[in-house]
Amino acid sequence: MTFMPQTDSATSESLAPSIRTPRPWLVVLTACAGQFLVVLDVSVVNVALPSMRTDLGLSAFGLQWVLSAYSIAFAGFMLLGGRAADLYGRKAMFLLGLGLFTAASVVGGLAPEGQYLIGARAVQGLGAALLSPATLTLVTGAVAAGPARTRAIGTWTAVGAAGGAAGGFVGGLLVDLLSWRWVLLINVPIGILVLAAALLWLREGPTGTGRRLDLPGAVLVTGGLATLAYGIVQTEEAGWGDPATLLTLLGGLALLALFVVVEARTAAPLMPLKIFRNRAVSAANVAILLCGSSSFGMWFFMTVYAQNVLGYTPLQAGLALVPSSLSVILGSKLAPRLMPAFGARNVAVAGALIGAAGFAWQSTLTADGTFLGTILGPGVLMMVGLGLATTPLATLATSHAGPGDAGLVSGLVNTSRTMGGALGLSVLSTVAAAVATPTSSYVAFEGGPDPSFLTSQAYLVPGYAMAFRVSAVVLVAASVLMLAWLPKEAKRAG
Repeated sequence: MTFMPQTDSATSESLAPSIRTPRPWLVVLTACAGQFLVVLDVSVVNVALPSMRTDLGLSAFGLQWVLSAYSIAFAGFMLLGGRAADLYGRKAMFLLGLGLFTAASVVGGLAPEGQYLIGARAVQGLGAALLSPATLTLVTGAVAAGPARTRAIGTWTAVGAAGGAAGGFVGGLLVDLLSWRWVLLINVPIGILVLAAALLWLREGPTGTGRRLDLPGAVLVTGGLATLAYGIVQTEEAGWGDPATLLTLLGGLALLALFVVVEARTAAPLMPLKIFRNRAVSAANVAILLCGSSSFGMWFFMTVYAQNVLGYTPLQAGLALVPSSLSVILGSKLAPRLMPAFGARNVAVAGALIGAAGFAWQSTLTADGTFLGTILGPGVLMMVGLGLATTPLATLATSHAGPGDAGLVSGLVNTSRTMGGALGLSVLSTVAAAVATPTSSYVAFEGGPDPSFLTSQAYLVPGYAMAFRVSAVVLVAASVLMLAWLPKEAKRAG
C-alpha cells in the first residue's frame, strides 16, 4: 500500500511482548492469505459474467450487481471492521470475517437463481470488510518495529496487489476448465485451510477493554460509505449527470459530513478525528486513494483491451497480465530495500512517477498492438511503480497509529484503496466512453466505419488511451502531493 523507527511510541513497545509471536512469519503468511482471497474476489468474477448470465438468466443490470454488491459492502463496512478489530480483537474479526466470506462463497457457488448470487456477493463483501483491516493489523503486530516490519508490510502489499492482478487469470482458468461456479467455490477449500492456520498460529493482541462501539458513528459512516460507493457504481450505467446518481452521491457525502459532526462530539468515537492531524496518516491515505484509482482501472482496461480488441481468450488475457502481476510484487518487495537509503517519501514519489511513465506509454496503444509493446512493457513499468509507491505509504500510515487505533488506521488504508479504486474506475470508464464512439474520427472511413473494425470493438481504443493518460496525470499529481504533504522526517524511514 517505510518505516520510521522513532514513530513507535513507548506504549506500543511496552505492549510488544503481548503481541509478538515466536512464529511471526507464519502470522504474516496467514494474514496475507486472507488478504489475497478478499482482493482476488474484487476482480475474479469479471471473466465469469457471460457464463453467469447464460446459466442464471441474469439481466445486464443483474450482472452489474454481481460486481457492485461485493464492492459496496466491502467499502461500506471497512472502517467499522477496522474499529471492531481494535475493540473485540484482530484474531476474532479475522475468523469471523473469513467464516462469513467462506460460507457466502458456498451459497454463491451453488446459487440456483441470480438473487441468491447477488445476496451471497454482498455477504462476501461484509466478511471481507471485517477480515481485511485485521490482516494488516496482525502483520504489524506480529513483527517487531524496524526493517523486518517494513518487509512484512511489503509482503502484505504485494500479496494484496497480486490478488487483484491475478483475478483475470484465475477466473479465466476456472471458467475454461470447470465452470463459473468454481470462481466462488474455489474459496471454500482455501478458506477452510486459512481458518485452520488462523486458529493454530494467530494470537490475540490487546483489545479496547471497557470501550464501547460508537453505534451512531458506525451507522453513519457505514451508510455514508455504502451510499457513496453505490452512487459511484451507478455512474457506470447512468452517468455522472443523472439526477438519481447525483442525489445518491450527495446523500452519501451528507451522511459522511454528519458522521464527522457526531465524531467531534462523542466521548468514545468510532474514528477519533485527531488521527487526521498527523500529516503522515492524512497524506499517505490520500496518496493511496489516488494510486488505487489508477491501478484498479489498469487491470480492467487491459483485460478488456486484450479480449475485445486483440482477440485474446479470457485465459490468454490472464496469462498476458502475469508479468504485470509479478512486477507489482517486485516493486512491493524492492521498496523496503530502497527506503533506508533513499527515505520513504522519496521512494513513494519515485514509484508514482515510474507508474505515471508506464501509464503514459500505455496511452499510445493501438488497435493492432503487440504483446511486447502494448501489454508487457508498459504493464511492467506501471506495476513496478505502483508497488514501489504503495508499500512506503501503507507503512507510514500504520506506523503513526497508536496501539488502540491500529485496526482503525488499517481499515482506513484499505478503505482509501478500495474507494479510490471504485471512484477511479467509474471516472475512467466515463472518460473512455465519452471519447470512444463508433463515429469518432479514429474510425471514420470514407463511406462509414469499417464493419470489421467495429466488430472487434477497436473503436474503444481512443477511449482506453485517454483513460491511461488521465491516470498518468493523477499519479503525477500524487507525487507532487507527497512531496508537499508527507513530513520531511520520513526521509530517514527504513
